[in-house]
Amino acid sequence: MSDIQQTIETEIEQARAVCDISGSNSAECAAAWDAVEELQAEASHQRNKKPKNSLEQYCDDNPEADECRLYDD
Repeated sequence: MSDIQQTIETEIEQARAVCDISGSNSAECAAAWDAVEELQAEASHQRNKKPKNSLEQYCDDNPEADECRLYDD
């Protein structure tokens, strides 16, 4: 998780620099802050992701196991 936080901090610094150079109402400034917003949304999604239980992990590693079979009705 720290990788995405570092990336967000880097993007924030870049967004501030772009806005200082091109102006706060420029398209470049808006695009830079959009990139920051998207990274923050991704970080939020990763925090909210439900961890897999032991059966789900087992089935990911062994999809052919009897315990992991899915039947259609």
